[in-house]
Order: sequence, then C-alpha cells, then structure tokens
Amino acid sequence: MHDFFNVQDIKDEYDIVILGAGPAGLTAAMYAARDKQNVLVLEKQFPGGYVAITEWVENYPGFFDGIMGADLSEKFYNHAVKFGVMVRNGNCTKIENDGKYKLVHVENRPNPVKAKVVIVGFGCEPKRLDVPGESKFYGRGVSFCATCDGSFYKDKVVACIGGGESAVEEGAYLTRFASKVYMIHRRDSFRASRTAMERAQANPKIEFITDSVVESVNGEMKVSDITLKNVKTGETSKLVVDGIFVFIGQTAKTDLVKDLVETDEWGFIIADESTKTSAPGIFVAGDVRTKEFRQITTAVSDGTVAAKNAEKYINENF
Repeated sequence: MHDFFNVQDIKDEYDIVILGAGPAGLTAAMYAARDKQNVLVLEKQFPGGYVAITEWVENYPGFFDGIMGADLSEKFYNHAVKFGVMVRNGNCTKIENDGKYKLVHVENRPNPVKAKVVIVGFGCEPKRLDVPGESKFYGRGVSFCATCDGSFYKDKVVACIGGGESAVEEGAYLTRFASKVYMIHRRDSFRASRTAMERAQANPKIEFITDSVVESVNGEMKVSDITLKNVKTGETSKLVVDGIFVFIGQTAKTDLVKDLVETDEWGFIIADESTKTSAPGIFVAGDVRTKEFRQITTAVSDGTVAAKNAEKYINENF
C-alpha cells in the first residue's frame, strides 16, 4: 500500500468515484476497473474497513483454515490495484450535482473530482459501550458480530449485551457454540418480539440479567470477567466470562449524503438488491445499505452489483 497516502496524482475526472475502501468498495473498484472503467477509491482511514482490524476471519469462502483480517484486507486492496484502481487516503467533504456529473470535494484538495458515478461504501459502525477494557479487547474478547466470531467460543461462557431483537436472536445463535450465554439488559424487560423471547427463554443455555449495565471489561492478556452495575440498586458485581458480544445498535455514517439520497429512520441508505439509490448516478454498497445481513460476503456481493449497474448507467447516460 505504498501509494495510499500519495494524493498528488489524483486526477480531476473519473468514470467512478468510490467512497470507502472496505470489502464493498474494493470489490466494486476491482469489477469496474476490470471492465475498463477509470476508478478512484477514497478512504479516510485505511483500506479494509473493520475487516482490517478483525483479528481472525473464519467464514470467508476459500479460506477454510481462516485468515487474519488484515491479510484479507490487503488481498482485497492488491486485487483492486492490480486492475489499475487508484486507492487514496482522502476525506470526502461534499458531493454536489453538476449536470449529469457529480462533483466530489476532497479535503485539502483545491478542486473537486468530477465523476459520472459515485458509489457510497462508507459502511457502518456498531455502537459501543464506551467502558474501560472494551477497546483493549476489541477483536479478541469483545465482538459485535455473533456470526463472525461465535465459533471461537465453543464450550465457553459469553455475555450478550442488548435488549432488542438482534441482541436476543444473536444470543440464541451463540448457544450453538457457547456452553452458557448471559443476556444482559439495562432495563427490566426486553424489546424483542414475543417469539424471539419465548425461544430464548426456553433455551437452557441462556440466563437473563436485567436492570444491569457493563461498567468495565476486565483481564490481562484475555477477557477474564466483566463488572456489572445494577441500575436500580447501584450495586456492582463481577461476572466471569470468556468474551462479550455487544448488540446495542449501529450507526450509519451517512451525514455526507443524507440530503442527496433517501435514508431510513436509522440513517441507512435505502436501496434494494440493485444498489440503486433514490439519486441517479449514486449507488450504495455494503453495510450502509438497508439490508438484513451485514457480512463480508454480502458487502462483496453489493460491490459486484454496484459496479455492474454503474457501468450500465454510464453506458446509457454518457
């Protein structure tokens, strides 16, 4: 990734500008460049998105022994660059229409970049507990995805934090692997559907802890326990677990485009499997799109579809 920070060679015009160099963005870039589109990918942090800081990926096809998230991200990056994609460190500050074109304003660049199509691949980020130890053990004891990391906790004890539908469903999923799942919620009742609750309550591996919040995640080299506080009594206690899964919601990073495309009540960009947004020439791929499942594989799928539909849009309109 030796050219990632060299923004001097960014040109003034591209067929497609992709915002975000996660799995969705890099897949879209690879497909589009392979089809001879001129592509720029802008990433304000580092290529790979959250995959890059995931310690181990075990559910991506072809890597049946698993692969480090950083290594998988580098493979995505190198595959895109192989076909001539320019991936650069840049923060998009504004997008505006210029006839059929889009003007993409980039921080510290005097002139905007002109594009026929913009593909938004910002992703989203899980809401965090913001307690001591959470960041320390992120990816190695603290997880935000049961499907991604549940298998690492075979015959272990885990805590599942949250009270909504996804928290209860993910907690039930974790019982496929864990010997015990504590469902911890700050209120005295859960907001999940009756069906989900009845299923969870009938599961002998699940124990509910209500009126409680996590005060800290504790351990030296690995998670040893968590400190809980009862919100009604103020009492604190230690709960011995091998890991925790946090499901208290997600934040869509769509402030930049919320006035350009339709979003749902949570800020996710509304688009069906075609990846077409409400704005002509703007497509969306990956976790920031309204969808049921948010996985690396679904992001890659979105990237493929977005690239192919972007090419079709360009052929029909330019």
